[in-house]
Amino acid sequence: MTAYACTNCGRPMPGTFAHRCPTCGGVYDITPDGITYDELQMDPAQEGIWRYRHTFGLGESAPVVTLGEGNTPLVAAQAFGRTVHFKLESQNPTGSFKDRLTAVEVSHLLEKGVTEAVEDSSGNAGASFAAYAARAGIRARIFVPDYASGPKRQQIEGHGAEVVCVPGPRSEAANAAQQAAAAGAAYASHATLPHGLAGLATLAYELVKQLGQAPGAVLAPAGHGSLLLGLAYGFNALKAAGVVPAVPSLVGVQAMACAPLWALTNHGAGGLGFVTEGETVAEGVRVRQPVRGDALLRLGQSQPIHFLGIAEEDILPGRDQLAGLGFYVEPTSAIVWKALELVIGQARDPVVAVLTGHGLKAA
Repeated sequence: MTAYACTNCGRPMPGTFAHRCPTCGGVYDITPDGITYDELQMDPAQEGIWRYRHTFGLGESAPVVTLGEGNTPLVAAQAFGRTVHFKLESQNPTGSFKDRLTAVEVSHLLEKGVTEAVEDSSGNAGASFAAYAARAGIRARIFVPDYASGPKRQQIEGHGAEVVCVPGPRSEAANAAQQAAAAGAAYASHATLPHGLAGLATLAYELVKQLGQAPGAVLAPAGHGSLLLGLAYGFNALKAAGVVPAVPSLVGVQAMACAPLWALTNHGAGGLGFVTEGETVAEGVRVRQPVRGDALLRLGQSQPIHFLGIAEEDILPGRDQLAGLGFYVEPTSAIVWKALELVIGQARDPVVAVLTGHGLKAA
């Protein structure tokens, strides 16, 4: 069974709710044994991500909290002289990939008896949590940076969550949520709660099913790194189960205005010295201290995981190019377009680009 443990001291997650290890303060992650994937345990009666429930590490008593997430379209189009398969995560219930993560996490919250919780977000995770919390009957308070786009804030409020706008960079919203957690609130952090990683791994399972084979390369935006890490865990689970012979190359794409993972992999630890939490239209990846960065860097020592930084002037033209192909995405998603141009000459087929959020969520 998929299990979770502290990355610092190795202790398993306790029976009560905890967003970090109560012993050492470390972050929880999937244990080194990885996700347990078994096609014989798949439940075809369930739809979307829940057919893979056996991979989530939830207790038997955990309820299924769903809005129909997963099973998103994979659409092929020509880009830079190659066929690229675009995974339309914008078609999830709240308009972003975060729903895969949130559905599993909120089910975990209910299993642990949580009835009120706080979260911080630049927008998409907050909108997703607000929707699923409403579905589950959990009272939600969400801290957002005051620059978060209007449609996302409206979406959060529309689901009945309390929105707290925090001045300053993205990190200040996280600090405010952490202060609320220190005061006793349950912190439903999409960045630190590990069950969402198993939810994101379902993206890998779907891609293999839709393509009929493992991708050669997958590109996706990278902020905290949860999406890329979930993909890695999913493909590794498929390989361990003998479903695919090899894992694809994973390319995490960051905005150059805030690109810590790109800086580390290209310039070493010294590269962090020039990383800022600079302003960028790709607000979803404006994360200076990615929670899942260490795990990704460790995995990158044994399998192909790479990072690219995209200049600000290339982001909105990329959005327009994607719109010209029929894909209307927010700027955070659009950073994969320039990344495709940079890697398409070396990428193995099939090439997949993950479009993480709908364009109607940006303003």
